[in-house]
This record gives sequence, C-alpha cells and structure tokens, in this order.
Amino acid sequence: MVRTPSTMLPLGTPAPDFALPNVDGRIVTLADAAGPAGTIVMFICNHCPFVKHVADQLAALGRECLPRGIGVVAISSNDVSSHPADSPEQMVHEAEERGYVFPYLYDETQQVAHAYHAACTPDFFLFDGDRKLVYRGQLDASRPGNDIPVTGADLRAAIDALLAGRPVAAEQKASLGCNIKWKPGNEPPYFST
Repeated sequence: MVRTPSTMLPLGTPAPDFALPNVDGRIVTLADAAGPAGTIVMFICNHCPFVKHVADQLAALGRECLPRGIGVVAISSNDVSSHPADSPEQMVHEAEERGYVFPYLYDETQQVAHAYHAACTPDFFLFDGDRKLVYRGQLDASRPGNDIPVTGADLRAAIDALLAGRPVAAEQKASLGCNIKWKPGNEPPYFST
C-alpha cells in the first residue's frame, strides 16, 4: 500500500468545472453539485483501503452537509483496466451499499483529476460559495491501523468556519491515501511516486 499525500493546491484556486457521468447515468456538472454556501469535491474510489476506512464517515458527511447548503460530490478517476473494482458498474454498488446521497462520478479521461491536481484517494477540496478553494487536505488524522477514530474533524472544522463566516485555518494537513491509478502515460506532472 503506497502512501501518497495530496498536492495541496493553492488556497483561493477557482474550482475547475466538470461534466461527468453519475452512477445513475445522468451527467453532473460542477454547477449541479455546488451548494450555495460551498462545495466539497472529493476524489475517492471503491477498492482503496484508505477510502474504505472513512467511507461511512463520507456518507454521514454528505447527509449532514447538503441540508446546510454545502454541496458534495465524489469523483473516481482510477484506471479501471488495471483496477476493475473501481469500474462504473461497481461504483453503483458502492454508492448504494454506503448510502451516498451525493453524486459519485466517473472521470474516465482523468482530466478532472488533473485539473484539481488530485493525487490520492481520498483527496478533499472545500470551496466557498464563490467556488474559491478554502480547504484542501485530510478528512482527519485517522488512517487504517493507527487506532485514531474516524471523525472528519479537520474537514468539519473547515466547513463550520466557512458556514460561520470565519476564515478557515490556513494550516492544513495533506490527505494521505493510495495514489490515483493513472492510465499509462497519463501521469500528471505534479504527481510523483
């Protein structure tokens, strides 16, 4: 299990647009997924042990954020030829099993992952109501095997600050997870193993 940190895209970066297929077959854009108060864009997948470790918390976060005006969207960008467990068909089952109430989109070309400088699963990006990046980094300090409870503390603190109109803490810790499974020759320049 390779541990890959997130790239920590510069704060203030505008949210890159996208139009990707959801598990229900419809195309979802950033505008569709965005909430009036902010938007969480997360890069996840089905097979990664780091994502499995936090998946129930992601489902809970979605149920809590949507009524508070925070849009939530998950994107899988993994190469399914090398990782068939992450295929769109399996994403349907994952979304149903976990109870995801947010769109779970498939980025087949990996262009959206490139646009966000996503590096790992899970990788989290929180944008404000103007779609400017205010948080990127870890859900919390829990990792598989470290016995720290999964609470979503870091991302939740950023959400709470955003909703309260307070600045989000500038000190943010990188997420850590499996590297996105890039198609051969499609590794982005910002990615290093």
